Amino acid sequence: MKKIQAKTERIVNGRTLIVTVDLGKTTNVGYCRCPDGTDNKPFNFFNDGHGFNKFWSCVSEMMRIHNMEDVVVGFESTGPYGEPLVHYLQKRGVRLVQVNPMHTKRLKELHGNSPNKTDEKDPKVIADIIELGHALSLVIPEGVAAELRRLTQARERGIARRTALLNQLHDLVFILFPEFLQIMGSMKGKSAQYLLTYHTIPQEIIGLGLETLTLVLRRISRGTLGAERASALYEAAQGSVGIKEGEDSIVFEMRNILAIVEASDRFTEDVETKMSHYLGQIPYSRSILSLKGVGKITAAGLIGEVGDFRKFKTISEITKLAGLDIFEISYGKHKGKRRISKRGRPLMRKLLFFAAVNVVRKGGILHEQYQQCLQRGMVKMKALTAMARKLLRIIYALVRDHSDYVHGYTKTQKLSLPEAA
Repeated sequence: MKKIQAKTERIVNGRTLIVTVDLGKTTNVGYCRCPDGTDNKPFNFFNDGHGFNKFWSCVSEMMRIHNMEDVVVGFESTGPYGEPLVHYLQKRGVRLVQVNPMHTKRLKELHGNSPNKTDEKDPKVIADIIELGHALSLVIPEGVAAELRRLTQARERGIARRTALLNQLHDLVFILFPEFLQIMGSMKGKSAQYLLTYHTIPQEIIGLGLETLTLVLRRISRGTLGAERASALYEAAQGSVGIKEGEDSIVFEMRNILAIVEASDRFTEDVETKMSHYLGQIPYSRSILSLKGVGKITAAGLIGEVGDFRKFKTISEITKLAGLDIFEISYGKHKGKRRISKRGRPLMRKLLFFAAVNVVRKGGILHEQYQQCLQRGMVKMKALTAMARKLLRIIYALVRDHSDYVHGYTKTQKLSLPEAA
């Protein structure tokens, strides 16, 4: 089979106007350059409708004066500040590209042989990168994919907030009842959170009595915890070294944190329900879900991060988007180590990594390949990263071929028919 490789696509010709924007929270800096080097002075415009119209008027006037036919607009990969402008320009049918901030940082050294950074210098550097052909395609999720991206990001923020709250709770529990942490371990469980909500301090645990405490633990944990854990907790409460000063105020804060954690859990459940709903509207989601070990949340998150797998022509493009492309630094007799670039979407890498953890378990679709990597001396983290790369290739192939995954499938040779007598 012919191997397909990604090629650098030249997006600038003799009739293309290069437009770049240095994005900011309130004010942006625009810049236009013709192929012959003719340009205008960088200009400011606000991040609002009036500012966008001013920017587009300048671009249109530049195209008219210099008789340009096409326009390509580029900017650095940033956070949310550029999204309104991106959607504004998308409706006008212009080509949108982005450049890696690392490239901008390194190339600006060539301008005046100085690392000086100004709002007027950055747009010109971005234009240089586009002219050199190193701009990247801009992934703009639309429709259901856009909903999945927003929900995936909302879920990540919710989980991050929950983790921060539990860390705060950990510190407060250590002040009032340090033995609780040793016996119950993690505070992520429902049993620990229930006890901290309704029986926060050691005196309240003692007040329950050992028998009642045992029944409460057994009921909340659904039989997982019983008399042994209850007895250890009861004894710890009797001899606790937790402080008493300021106790009421600490309990008040702890119960407030626990209420927020409970609300956060409900929010995450609602988000995951909506993610499953939208995932069902993606035609090729069935192909991804046919992989044992890849669940609905992972599939929905990947589609949200990628936008549409079908818009990528080669696997190398989507591998770079994830930041899983391999590089090494070798010179002379020095042979550098092969590493992933990590220059893509971090959430996409995270989703693929945890999916790889699932598929390399015993009975998983990549268990054998993972064990082979370990036998060759590869450390576990590198082996899991290799499996994440392989999993991405499998997902891309399934979507491309509109097929479901068949475990243990091998391509058989076509049998030649005997010649007719």
